Amino acid sequence: MKKKLFPLAAGVLSFAAFIAAPLAVNAADHADGPNAANDQGTDLADVFAFLDPADNTKTVLIFTWRGFITPGEAANLTVFDPGMRFRYAIENSGDANPDKHIDISFGPKFANDSNVIQPQSVFFQITGMKKPLEAPGTVPNLSGTAPTPVVTPLTLPTGETVELFAGLVDDPFFFDIPAFSRFVNAVKAGTANPELNLARGRDTFAGYNLLSVALRMPTSLLVKAGGGTTIGVAVLAQRHGTEFATAKGDRKGVGAFRTVDREGIPGVNAVLLPLNLRNAYNASHPSKDVKPNNPFATAILATLDSLGTNDDNKKILADIAVSHGDYLRLQTNPALIPNTGNGGGNNAGAGFPNGRRLGDDVIDTIIAVVSNGTITTGDSVNANDVPFLNTFPYLGLPQMPRIPAVIDDNTRN
Repeated sequence: MKKKLFPLAAGVLSFAAFIAAPLAVNAADHADGPNAANDQGTDLADVFAFLDPADNTKTVLIFTWRGFITPGEAANLTVFDPGMRFRYAIENSGDANPDKHIDISFGPKFANDSNVIQPQSVFFQITGMKKPLEAPGTVPNLSGTAPTPVVTPLTLPTGETVELFAGLVDDPFFFDIPAFSRFVNAVKAGTANPELNLARGRDTFAGYNLLSVALRMPTSLLVKAGGGTTIGVAVLAQRHGTEFATAKGDRKGVGAFRTVDREGIPGVNAVLLPLNLRNAYNASHPSKDVKPNNPFATAILATLDSLGTNDDNKKILADIAVSHGDYLRLQTNPALIPNTGNGGGNNAGAGFPNGRRLGDDVIDTIIAVVSNGTITTGDSVNANDVPFLNTFPYLGLPQMPRIPAVIDDNTRN
């Protein structure tokens, strides 16, 4: 069944128009800058934040990275880099400065004496904890059956429980990049019916896996006590300032962590910024987005000016992506915006840009706004190629190597 577009308020439509405005060919964060493309261990793909549809008092936070892993390479490429730190920056006071952090890091990948790959350690630490808690990642395999996600409950010193999943999953993003590129070219060329360029219906991300960490936690851990109920979520991929190879072939890092990629609102870097600023943007921090004379804000607004974006829409963008930093913002009060349904939630009006759920079709929203509502069929890719689970971590099970005699690998290039 075709997924319908969520009804959105006028301000939300204006925001979607900003994401669509430069008419770029990539609205996810996969390899959105030269450095990210050359360092896949740090290359963030997408960030999701939504109320758990099974219990709206809990929030699910998901980030994905290192895209386009083929199933046959799962054993080799499912590696959590022990030199990395992924940091959730959580903002809960309405400005651009993070109020809490959640850090995810990893132990080394290793095998036992029989050369069987063992679960790689994943470490969780939230602001206020003196030392991290450890969970195992899901071990990849090359069988024809996807492994059951390993979800580990972690009891915090304060008594709350956080559930953690880390492992290989099907890439949850669904989008036809070549069709969108052709659509862009048609629009620029003034083609009478650019909708024809969107008829391919081939999911560029189908058939591929990537890495993911998912957290399910009480929302009370994220909001400000006695404060508002909207949170901002961004993920920073970070490496040590200095890395070197040892004589044993290991890679060591020293010095403070530095951000090398970041993701909040989908499309800000990959769509709104020119290529020459993307490395610098990825290395920056959401708190710096609001600084006076910010070159990124200037470039974003210049892009919008060149496209004839009106002042009202520029103001909306400045308020969402500049004035308060590049955070994915989620209303966590279920009395105001509840989240219900399968696959992490699918009720109308509760998704992006109110956080982002796995099934939210960002691309269809963008195309509808770009075309001023004349194209309602989107990019003809209306759902993920693998169904999302109805229980945490909600992500689709990873693609597996095909059994003998099966030729189609499910890729749709």
